[in-house]
Amino acid sequence: MQCHYCETEAAMSVEKDGVKVGLCQQHFRARFEELQSEGWLEELQEKLNTERVE
Repeated sequence: MQCHYCETEAAMSVEKDGVKVGLCQQHFRARFEELQSEGWLEELQEKLNTERVE
């Protein structure tokens, strides 16, 4: 599978609702840093912690 953003071989892929997207290591790291800077990862962590307690 090819990276969604470039022509490099995808290092990983994610599938949701039948749509599969691949990312190379460089673009995965860039996207991960974006999500982290936007606060999305902290929100996800809080949600996971809350669901464990319930």
